[in-house]
Amino acid sequence: MTFSFTKNATYSATTEQLALTDSETLDEVLECLSENFSIESQGACNQQTLFEILVKAASSGDSIENTAKILKKTPTANDIRYHLDKINNFEELEVKINQALKSKLPIGIKKGCLKIAIDLNLIPYYGNPTNEELPYIYRSQAKSGTCSFYAYATLYVLTKGKRITLAIRGVRWLDTSVAIITYLLAELSFLNIKIKKLYLDRGFFNVSVIRWLKALDIVFTMPAIRRGKQKGIKQFLKGKKSYKTTYTMTKDKDNSVTFDLWIVCKYKKGKRGKHGVEYFAYVVNKVKTNLDYIHQDYRKRFGIESSYRMKNVCRIRTNNKNPVLRLLFVGISFLLINIWVNLLWFKISKKRRGGRLIYRKLFGLKQMLAFLCQAVERKYKVAESIYIPGRLIFVNL
Repeated sequence: MTFSFTKNATYSATTEQLALTDSETLDEVLECLSENFSIESQGACNQQTLFEILVKAASSGDSIENTAKILKKTPTANDIRYHLDKINNFEELEVKINQALKSKLPIGIKKGCLKIAIDLNLIPYYGNPTNEELPYIYRSQAKSGTCSFYAYATLYVLTKGKRITLAIRGVRWLDTSVAIITYLLAELSFLNIKIKKLYLDRGFFNVSVIRWLKALDIVFTMPAIRRGKQKGIKQFLKGKKSYKTTYTMTKDKDNSVTFDLWIVCKYKKGKRGKHGVEYFAYVVNKVKTNLDYIHQDYRKRFGIESSYRMKNVCRIRTNNKNPVLRLLFVGISFLLINIWVNLLWFKISKKRRGGRLIYRKLFGLKQMLAFLCQAVERKYKVAESIYIPGRLIFVNL
């Protein structure tokens, strides 16, 4: 406690209040995992130990193998993989992940008319898929030296600068874009959430999706992909001023859709050594946003702090191609971000008139991940020495 005195003998005092410890942070995560997931285990490799190793690996952005090697008194990587391989039902795991995501939502999220975003997250897949892997491989435009990916579509709510994951869909080979969006939007009904405005990833830019969303009368914004050399969207990328127009996109003779197309011009002004005009094209439906603001509004779908890229900070690294294990690791990364936002709301804040005061700078995502690493390391201790094998000595008896 500190005091400051004035000439008239008045004083003011400020006090610091303990809000959260690393152990409490780990307990929050473990409680969420144990309430929503179950792993058959035995002996020293019990469920809590498995969860703690998963949390440590995710918080460090490391592999299971390296995490088991760093920590003392933990099961071997082979033992851990043996138990994790018991999680073998993709559909059941997906349901459990979505259940866990919804269990860690701030007050006020489970109702109302809110801004919603759907994104498509692609993780490169290399090699020839097995029969077990093939149903979960998504083909897309070449990126990072491959056209094959593990794909995860995610549903977010955007509120007060925060991006909170409500559901995830592991994309199947036979999934259509409309089917993916239908599955994710159905998750909103469990939370009594209505769509104020929907933001979609450019991966959903096609005739079927646009026609379907227009038929549902949903307010939405989506980037238009620049296809064609002279025709298509590229024909509109000209001039020095932003403008609105309409465009009819055709898939085949009897499959087309007409929509509002907004073209936004931005001057690079020497950023990254570039000059001239940069064009952005957006498909919009019933959007009331000003033309000059549409680009900024769409970019805000990433949230102020909880950027979509943050999930890579806390994703377990692996070369394992098992689709179920991959889904588990991706699900844990999104869950950790939800728990972080939840802790900010309930622990690192104070009530005040007009809403809660959240101390975001005191507890960033990296701080939470450091808390989790520290708590697990304190329990298991970090290896302090390395021994190399000695020569075998044979003795005749």
